[in-house]
Amino acid sequence: MNIGFLATSGLFYMLVVWYVAPRHVSVNQFFTGKSNKKTEPAFLLLAASAAISWIFAKSIVNSAALTHAFGLWGGFGYAIYYLSFIVVAVTIYFLRVHGGYRSLPNFISTRYGALCMKLFIIAIAIRLFNEVWSNTKVVGLFFGDEGGGGYWLAVIIFTLFTAFYTLKSGLRGSLLTDGLQMLLASILLVIVMASILPSFSGGLPAATETQVAGGITFALLALVQITSYGFHDPVLTDRAFVTNPKRMLGAFCLAGLVGGTFIVLFGLTGLYAKTIGHENGNIMASIAGAVSLPLLIVFNVMMLTSAGSTLDSTFSSTAKMTALDFNQQATADQKALSKGRISIVIIALLGNLPLLSLYLGDKVGPAIIAATTISGTMVMGLAPIFLLSFIRRAGVLSFHLSFWAGLALGIWLAVAKASVPAWMIIGSGKYAVHLGVNVWGLALCSLLYVAAAFIVPAKSIAKN
Repeated sequence: MNIGFLATSGLFYMLVVWYVAPRHVSVNQFFTGKSNKKTEPAFLLLAASAAISWIFAKSIVNSAALTHAFGLWGGFGYAIYYLSFIVVAVTIYFLRVHGGYRSLPNFISTRYGALCMKLFIIAIAIRLFNEVWSNTKVVGLFFGDEGGGGYWLAVIIFTLFTAFYTLKSGLRGSLLTDGLQMLLASILLVIVMASILPSFSGGLPAATETQVAGGITFALLALVQITSYGFHDPVLTDRAFVTNPKRMLGAFCLAGLVGGTFIVLFGLTGLYAKTIGHENGNIMASIAGAVSLPLLIVFNVMMLTSAGSTLDSTFSSTAKMTALDFNQQATADQKALSKGRISIVIIALLGNLPLLSLYLGDKVGPAIIAATTISGTMVMGLAPIFLLSFIRRAGVLSFHLSFWAGLALGIWLAVAKASVPAWMIIGSGKYAVHLGVNVWGLALCSLLYVAAAFIVPAKSIAKN
């Protein structure tokens, strides 16, 4: 791999993004993303920003790996997660129209109380923390082996560059650079497809019955998890409050369609990996080693684009969560701006610490990575909290029973997967246990949420 060519393409990408990012924004623009004329983000800009913020570096790798493992069902299954856009958009549309809420933490605080709101913020803070290292790691691996000089140099430069322009421009800069990054990613995708599709002239590599069954199981898992998955991602939900509800609803539906299509198409690189004989290990490394140098540069810029769009959004969401949401501050001021910028510096530093786990041994390192990850299973309890919020009797007890039940089941699955009883398992293959736990778990969380609404209704709690 020619580090010089990769570094040149990376520098070019960074210069373009730096040129697009605004140099000066007001406090209001920093947190709301409005233009200099104080207008809301345009429909297409919001759609592009929402879509590219979910087409992050790790998702591109996952789409290829899943399609390689399960055939087309793997890519389709991963694309189902992009239906989260529609679930989130419809839910927040009604919350805004009928409740006038300014954010999801504001809804939680108003409906379930300050403690519940802070528990929710802890959950999304862990999600933001994970977004940092998971994206910088993928970028680093394109510049060298894990732990090598090229790897660490790429991680450091990429983090500093993204943090620096987000510190200056906040959500406004994130939205504008997202628009550029979505356009660039689309062009790169066309180049990648034009390069690999000829290799399928004799037909797509066939998947075995076992692989198809495993892929369908994974797709069903995604279908269950979209009821909760999007709500713990502030990168997505913050954008649902920056325009009027009707524009947001349309933009999010378009973003889900665009993002899902992107993932399905890029997932075809997993089938390409089959044609070149890839079996195990880093799938992107195998593909990169088989393609020409120009296409390798395209892959490199694709990873920078996807990781950059997610990382700057992560930083801007961290700023808003810390400066406004945690204390339920309705309007931003200079003090909030300073607090938000400090939080960006902190998460940029702390968010990369898990990368040091590779120096802690074969068992300790991976254990630390696993411990920092909140899976889609662990947040299943959020589904009733938002989707069943129309049940007016539901209050604090409903929140706690649903939230903690989902978290407990997620931890149980992560720690003692082998102990899951056979009657809970649904489907076949690698994700059968996950599907079973999620189906039964979602049913349990929903039952507990509804039951608590009748045992200790919200009005009773308010009187106490």
